[in-house]
Amino acid sequence: MTTARRSDATRAAILEAARERFASDGYDRATIRAIARDAGIDPSMVMRYYGNKEGLFAAASEIEIGLPELGALPARHIGAVLVTHFLERWERDEVLTGMLRVGVTNAAGAERMQEIFASQLGPVTRGVCPDPAEAPKRAALVASQILGMALTRYVLRLPPAVEMSREEIVAWLAPTVQRYLTAETP
Repeated sequence: MTTARRSDATRAAILEAARERFASDGYDRATIRAIARDAGIDPSMVMRYYGNKEGLFAAASEIEIGLPELGALPARHIGAVLVTHFLERWERDEVLTGMLRVGVTNAAGAERMQEIFASQLGPVTRGVCPDPAEAPKRAALVASQILGMALTRYVLRLPPAVEMSREEIVAWLAPTVQRYLTAETP
């Protein structure tokens, strides 16, 4: 194995261990030592590649939420498509749950969530709302619904939220998300 491939494999192992550790322990309790142990490497390697815990967290929290292209959809389906997309992402990706946990307890996590919100949800909202100047406000309203459900279902695990089927959640949330994105300003 070449040095470059070994380096790539080491970085990948570190990031995987960091994502799992940040998700399970949160930012404050996760340690470089524990992450290095999980990755099967010396802690100095973590520092070599990422500099410090903040740098590692930034790299580990690179998330592409992969929002679907909404512009080609009939407007009446946008809410359902978005809610379904987010539910699928939360259910298959523990990194998002970990980021939510860290985001509500740590300033660096909150800042990272704000960056993801601005760079990924903002442009999608601008593309579908009636007045692009209102996009940030509308994106915040959408996030309140999506993140609220994620918090109650995947982090706090409130029984009624956990017990609801994906179809029930979409039926409840989609009309609200739809209204936030496409309705005229109240």
